[in-house]
Amino acid sequence: MCTYHTAKVELQRSSGKGPDGWFPLSSASVYFDHPVHAPAEHTLNVDFINPERGPAARVAVELDLPAAQALAWAILAGIEAAKSLTE
Repeated sequence: MCTYHTAKVELQRSSGKGPDGWFPLSSASVYFDHPVHAPAEHTLNVDFINPERGPAARVAVELDLPAAQALAWAILAGIEAAKSLTE
């Protein structure tokens, strides 16, 4: 049931926290596939990376679909709230 569809997003002025602390992020990939760790058959996976800093400069999440949708709605609500503060 994997879609093999990957959405890639270039990131600017973004940071992630990994095993060695905070580092700048340069891109994110979003895809639906088999998880490595999450206890689900398929998950929506998001990888935040900075390839120039090597393999440790990666933050990965595996979300079941209800969690992914809830997170997406929360992000959109946060964006709308922030926009109202900057207008």
